[in-house]
Amino acid sequence: MSNPTIVTFGCRLNAFESEAMRTLGGGAAGEGTVIVNTCAVTAEAERQARQAIRRLRRDNPKARIIVTGCAAQIDPQRFAAMPEVDRVIGNAAKLDPDRLDGPERLVVDEVERLRDLAPHFLPGFEGRSRAFLQVQGGCDHRCSFCIVPKARGPAHSVATERVVAQAEALVANGYRELVLTGVDLSSWSDGGAPNLAGLVALLLDRVSDLPRLRLSSLDPAAIDDALIDLMGRQPRLMPHLHLSVQSGADAVLKKMARRHRAADLDRAIGALRAVRPEITLGADLIAGFPGETEADQAATLALVERLGLTHLHVFPFSPRPGTPAAAWKRPAAPIAKARAAQLRALGESLLADLMNRRLGGTARVLVEEAGWGKSEDDLPVHVAQAPAGRIVAARLEAIAEGGLSGRVLA
Repeated sequence: MSNPTIVTFGCRLNAFESEAMRTLGGGAAGEGTVIVNTCAVTAEAERQARQAIRRLRRDNPKARIIVTGCAAQIDPQRFAAMPEVDRVIGNAAKLDPDRLDGPERLVVDEVERLRDLAPHFLPGFEGRSRAFLQVQGGCDHRCSFCIVPKARGPAHSVATERVVAQAEALVANGYRELVLTGVDLSSWSDGGAPNLAGLVALLLDRVSDLPRLRLSSLDPAAIDDALIDLMGRQPRLMPHLHLSVQSGADAVLKKMARRHRAADLDRAIGALRAVRPEITLGADLIAGFPGETEADQAATLALVERLGLTHLHVFPFSPRPGTPAAAWKRPAAPIAKARAAQLRALGESLLADLMNRRLGGTARVLVEEAGWGKSEDDLPVHVAQAPAGRIVAARLEAIAEGGLSGRVLA
């Protein structure tokens, strides 16, 4: 029987969990079933999920449509009320093979149950040349704008030996790059390796056949000396980090209940660049947060330019019911939208400058599909006639649509 069709919204952890559901498959959650794995980080993400559900029903009138993910966990009744939806299951149930396939219309547990579910061993990721490896889930922080702890529960870590075993299995199955993922990745902790830097060092030591290890989104407050040291001396740890920056204005960061300030970013990123000059940096940014002024927006623009943040994910502020910031007065929607556009334009300009500086140099590219892949510093590179799954050296010769164009070197 065929596995279900899965439509995924949101983060890399959702992508990992979609692959877990695809692997579980079978039964009523197999052929003829469409699973929509939702995201709740913004109201727009939820709107897009509902729109996709309606479209899926129009295109697949006889399909069984199951909705899961963070938006379904937080507001299951809203999705259950949609006539297009046959079943709603929460974040815990979707990872339980005994409950993914079932007749109940509504199955949503308390998020604390997620601590009891160890991530599934996944042999691979359909259509991907790099594999995601979940090492952590949940979050103990309470940023004033964020609903994710209510969807993902408290922080919990995957045991060291389980992480190593999964990494070894994925490398044995041909994956050349692993991406460590989690809700609050930098909070990982276990007796086998006390913190994230310890886990990274242990993985690179124990899984010696792994050419490339990459970290997904990090809290800037958790970039410590051990992680900076690893970035400087471990070429197999890829020189790209994506940081949950959110703002460059200290007043806004304080209202957000973030643990860092602009000076902390200056120090951490300066130290990273000192040990790994080629590192590229991305950032999540929120535009139009309650109380944000034009001066705060200017401070964020200045920080992005000063630190050379080239891979930006920018969101206009989205009030999430149940969070403190939802009740606070905020800039009008057109203002937030305009500020987001300013930030995106600056990020695109900095990224274009970076790609121009890369021209004439070489890059090692992990080929993903259809003749394109990612360089070590996370730049998209088109490489003609290179097989997926291989790491190739390429001369960067031109700016291409969506990235760089490289000529594979013999």
